[in-house]
Amino acid sequence: MERPQADRPSAVALSYAAKDKAPIVVAKGYGAVAESIVRIARENGVYVHASPDLVNLLMDVDLDEQIPPQLYLAVAEMLAWLHRLEADSAKT
Repeated sequence: MERPQADRPSAVALSYAAKDKAPIVVAKGYGAVAESIVRIARENGVYVHASPDLVNLLMDVDLDEQIPPQLYLAVAEMLAWLHRLEADSAKT
């Protein structure tokens, strides 16, 4: 599978609920689709985290599938960072 060019935008959206065993890939795409994912997230108050390496790995996960165990730590670190960011902003 050929990887996209580095200058081509890409985005992945994850969803996680307490009932889920792991986060689920709910949207992904390149170019205009990626830009739409980011725009819709921001319009709905969802934080957008830029991590090109993680996005590249998540692009290999099928839609509506849980992330693989190999990505648990990376995604957990990103979610923990996001939780701290939200907690800090709630204090102000």
